Amino acid sequence: MADLAIQLAKKARMTQFSVHDAKTNLSRLIADALAGGEVVIARGNVPVVRLVPVAPRGRRQFVALKGRIAMGARVHEPLPEDELAGWNLI
Repeated sequence: MADLAIQLAKKARMTQFSVHDAKTNLSRLIADALAGGEVVIARGNVPVVRLVPVAPRGRRQFVALKGRIAMGARVHEPLPEDELAGWNLI
């Protein structure tokens, strides 16, 4: 029964599923929603939830301290031997 509903959902692109069927086939319903289908989950015959893809977040930019911290020209120079020795790196 649920497999038939999934097949019909792919053809019609808009389907309604019971909570039980949605639990049983959640991975398939997610895939269908990601592919552009409209998936509605209902309690009895009353639609209560629409499954839709989440828009991806943009790339994070760490700018909270921009302009407040300055790095000197020596920041990319190798550390002195005595400093490296303190880190057990040599």
